[in-house]
Amino acid sequence: MIKDIRRKRRFGRMLAIGLVSLCALAACQAAPGPGAETVVLVHGLGRSARSLLLMESRLESAGYRVVSFDYPSTTEPIERLVDSLASVVSGCCSEQAEKTHFVTHSMGGVLVRSYLAGAEVSYEGRVVMMSPPNQGSEIVDAFGSSPLWVALVGPAGASLGTDSLSVPNQLGPVSFPLGIIAGDRSVLPLGSWLIPGPDDGLVGVERAHVEGAVDFLVVPATHTMIMNRADVAEEVINFLRTGRFSDSDREPD
Repeated sequence: MIKDIRRKRRFGRMLAIGLVSLCALAACQAAPGPGAETVVLVHGLGRSARSLLLMESRLESAGYRVVSFDYPSTTEPIERLVDSLASVVSGCCSEQAEKTHFVTHSMGGVLVRSYLAGAEVSYEGRVVMMSPPNQGSEIVDAFGSSPLWVALVGPAGASLGTDSLSVPNQLGPVSFPLGIIAGDRSVLPLGSWLIPGPDDGLVGVERAHVEGAVDFLVVPATHTMIMNRADVAEEVINFLRTGRFSDSDREPD
């Protein structure tokens, strides 16, 4: 009986990873042509690939081949989502996986950090994270024990607290070229009340930092809309091309 239950659970996990990977593989884009560098877009918690459509369009206009990773952010643990991301990178970017760039929003940055921390090859691409909870979020600390909150954000979202055992705080410093763009505007009074210092309503500016990042930029944007700003897209492209933002406010760590 117990073996049957475990077998069914294993099958369920494999099926979930397979379905997520299949959906994302279907989003592999051939445009804009041979020789173009690839950028994998990874959306945030409670969002979908549609939230990054404007960023996708701007990256394609800049000459990049874009792969949009769409995943069930509120139903699966981070470990399983990272496995799905690895499958997508392997399937869509197999010939240049070590040179593929990543552009992420919110929890997507934690997924990419987890993926690259376990990568078996040396990573030569660049990563830009928008509003990443690299040191967790006080919002999760405040509501993390609530069953309603856990049901809302799922196991991945519930693992983004600020304590030392949270997923982002167990990953350690980054060892890849990383630029971070944080927002300091909020339309969420409760979130800003819980977060000390400047914040975007869900993540504090200081919580977006991570040791090893190359560059850091703060823009007047909210957490939910930062990815749609034209100036943010320009800075994302500038970092992918040069390894620096054009208007950074902070020296590298």
